Amino acid sequence: MPSAVREFPAPADPLGETLHLLRLTGALYCRAELTAPWGVHVPRLEGLMMLYVVTEGGCLLETDGDEPRPLRQGSLTLVPHGLPHRLRSGPEARTEPLFEIPVEQVSERYEIMRHGGGGEFTHVTCAVVRPDHAVARRLVAQLPGVLHLGAWDDAAAGWLAGTLHLISREALALRPGGETVITRLADVLVVQAIRAWLDAAPEAKRGWLAALRDEQVGRALLLIHREPEREWDLAALAGEAGMSRSAFSARFTGLVGESAVHYLTRWRMQLAREHLRRTTEPLSAVARRFGYRSEAAFCRAFKRAFGVSPGSVRAGPGPAVPRGPAETGARGVSSGPPAGAPRWG
Repeated sequence: MPSAVREFPAPADPLGETLHLLRLTGALYCRAELTAPWGVHVPRLEGLMMLYVVTEGGCLLETDGDEPRPLRQGSLTLVPHGLPHRLRSGPEARTEPLFEIPVEQVSERYEIMRHGGGGEFTHVTCAVVRPDHAVARRLVAQLPGVLHLGAWDDAAAGWLAGTLHLISREALALRPGGETVITRLADVLVVQAIRAWLDAAPEAKRGWLAALRDEQVGRALLLIHREPEREWDLAALAGEAGMSRSAFSARFTGLVGESAVHYLTRWRMQLAREHLRRTTEPLSAVARRFGYRSEAAFCRAFKRAFGVSPGSVRAGPGPAVPRGPAETGARGVSSGPPAGAPRWG
């Protein structure tokens, strides 16, 4: 009888596959046409990432407790944790709350902001996106408060300009599949920024990210991420890593900061909570999906992890996970404006 064909290729690049899972939802784009003096105060946007590409001119980015950061033409900046921040033409420019600045809504996912005092021109392309996979959110959690790439070289600048042109064309044309194209282009821009940080930042060589790069522990992590339903135990994971149980256990805990069994349980629970919010699948089926032989065992593990029963996080009558910009943008957070206010972000 022929052997079963694996659903996935050999896990040769765990970090690369983690970047592959960096899928984003709720992409909303804004073309900001700004004339000095100008300033915008962006409130906390929980669970969202803000991406800024300066295509003409320049400005300052300020976050609480940090020195102002100049953003120059050709730079790409990611604010990955939804932190409040300010963009302004200069250190003395007054900032206006984001939601009090009118915008022209060109399409459901594309807006134009024209703001400022009529002086020197700055053009910024902005995106607001949400990571939509547990691995992606774990990766994003490792990032600094602001991730900044300086001006691109000539070849990269051409690639970036072409990507932004595609975003603008898809957003303005409202063609079938345009939303998917825009979201995938957002993936590309964010992944490019994160790749540059992974290559350069010393902190990217420690902890969970270092574990993904480790030949043995990275393989075990990737298999946990891919196949949470398998009956993993320490011996099985150590075998996949080609190590003894004791050596694997010590190496995993030393790199990741928690035991392999604890990581597996927490990973399953995170996936299960997401799944419950999206579906009405019976609890018995959810339990099997995430590696539990009985519904009772799954419910006990879930309550230990989150302090509530699985049923309490079930999808309600409306969509529990936002799907469109009206839900995924700032309208979905407490700091958002009242109904009818400008909708950028």
